Amino acid sequence: MTFKGKVCNNILKKGNIMPEVNDIKSNGIRNRKWVICPDCGKGRWVILSLTKRLTFTGRCHACNASLRGGNRIKSGYRWVNNNGYVLVKLQPDNFFYSMVGQDGYVLEHRLVVAQVLGRCLHSWEIVHHKGTKYPKGSREDKADNRYPENLQLVTDDRHKQISILEAKIQRLKVANKELKRRLKDAK
Repeated sequence: MTFKGKVCNNILKKGNIMPEVNDIKSNGIRNRKWVICPDCGKGRWVILSLTKRLTFTGRCHACNASLRGGNRIKSGYRWVNNNGYVLVKLQPDNFFYSMVGQDGYVLEHRLVVAQVLGRCLHSWEIVHHKGTKYPKGSREDKADNRYPENLQLVTDDRHKQISILEAKIQRLKVANKELKRRLKDAK
């Protein structure tokens, strides 16, 4: 990693001094600039192109969020991924934080079951969507995180059995519909 600015590369690598405001470092892909939050005084590296935007205030995420009327980062927030599952952001002081991925998010259906049980789920425990209200596998079903109406806790091998049986039931329903159509056409 190369550094540009007032601070020498060797000094930063040894960790003897902190970078100064407006120092720039590069990892060969992106240049980053050392910025201090004007509200709380915390320093951080920011992508250089972001600092050139007209909307850039220099504030850290927490201070910027508090200006918007509430700290979404501390209270947590939800979003839906490409597969239709709801993810929830957790903070490190949360009891269920050990369940999060590297990005600090946990799947909401796993969190719901863990909260009901009062313990963190193990990695081999799977929360299965039953598909009671919405069609099985639909985006609505994956976002329907009611426990115990639509969620059940199973092990990996049990989940495979359930999935195989559900697929077989679906194939039999299609075959039954086809046979009824043929019977109707034969009359």
